[in-house]
Amino acid sequence: LASNCFIAGNMATKTQVLSLYRMLLRESKQFPSYNYRTYALQRIKDAFRANRRIEDPKMVAKLAEEGHKTLALIKRQTNRNINILATGSHM
Repeated sequence: LASNCFIAGNMATKTQVLSLYRMLLRESKQFPSYNYRTYALQRIKDAFRANRRIEDPKMVAKLAEEGHKTLALIKRQTNRNINILATGSHM
């Protein structure tokens, strides 16, 4: 996991940002609920489109860090939802 995280001060390359984008999309497709899945995919696409022209390395790194936090959140949520569906329990 550490290799996928951006360390403060490191510049996020275009390749890293595109990789983050693909990971976010891939993980969002794991939501069992159509509504959650559609919402997450649209938010990710909109956010990346809105910020695609940003070239300031510090801002790109900050946005990439936010993206990794979002990815971690999506992973937690999809794992939780899958566990609920598998066990039938909310605990």
